[in-house]
Amino acid sequence: MGFWDRIRQLAGAGIGVSPAAAQDKAATAAEEGGEAADAAFEQSWQKRDAFWAGVGSVEKDVLGHLISPGLMGDPQWPTTRQAYKVVRRAHSIVIATDGLSDPFEDGRKGNGFGMELFVETADILPAHAGRPGDISRLSESWAFELVSHVAGTVAGVGGISAQLDQYGVLSMELPGVSQSHAIGKQVPARYVTADDSLGVLIGMPVEGFSAAVEGMPLSPVRVVPVTIITAAELEALRTGGADARRALAEELARQGRHHRSSLR
Repeated sequence: MGFWDRIRQLAGAGIGVSPAAAQDKAATAAEEGGEAADAAFEQSWQKRDAFWAGVGSVEKDVLGHLISPGLMGDPQWPTTRQAYKVVRRAHSIVIATDGLSDPFEDGRKGNGFGMELFVETADILPAHAGRPGDISRLSESWAFELVSHVAGTVAGVGGISAQLDQYGVLSMELPGVSQSHAIGKQVPARYVTADDSLGVLIGMPVEGFSAAVEGMPLSPVRVVPVTIITAAELEALRTGGADARRALAEELARQGRHHRSSLR
C-alpha cells in the first residue's frame, strides 16, 4: 500500500478528533514510482509540525471529519485529507488548517495552495477549549467553524496567493450567520450585520511569530491569519473598498489586536 493510499484511508478517521498517531508519519513504504511524492508529503508534514511547535504547545490530536468534505461535493484540498491543528499558547488558542499545503495528489506541482490558514483567539468558551490534551469539543467552537468555512472558500477558488501578493490584506463576508452551527450562537451581535453577514480580514501581518513555514520541499508556504471584524468595520469596508481595508488593518495593528480575533 502506497502512502497516498494510506492517506485516502485516513480521510475518514475521526469526527471532531482524529488521532495524530493515525497519520503514521513513519510510514515510508511506497509503490514503485511514488517514493519522491511520498518523501515530499512526509517532509511537508514534518516542516509544518516543527513550525507550529515553535509557536506553542501542539496538541497530539488533530481536528478532522468523519468523511472528507472533498468526497461529498465540497471544495477539494490538495488531497482528500482535511485536518486542523490545535496549538495552545500562553493566552490564546490557534486552530490551523493542516493540509492546504500538502503536495497535490493529482500530480500538480508545488506544495498545494502555498498556505495554511489559522485563527488565533483567546475567546473560545472554556467548555469548548478544554484542557491540554483534550480537543474533543473544539470543533463546536465558532473559531473552528470560521477557519473551516474560509478554508473551503480558499480551496474552492484554487488558492489566494496571487491576491495576497497583489493586495496584501483581503476581506471576505460570510453570509447566513443565523444558519451557522456555532458562529450565530457564540459571536456577539455587534459582529453580525443587519443582513446576517460576518466579516473577516485574511492576511493581516502576523505578530509574534513567523508568517512562513521554512524548508517546505516543493514551494514556499505562508501561514495566513483569518481575523474577525465587527459589523461596523465590515460596513466601512463595503463603502470604502481597498482604502478602508488598508486603514482598518493599520488600526488593528495600532490597537495591538494585529492578526488575533477578539470577541471583546
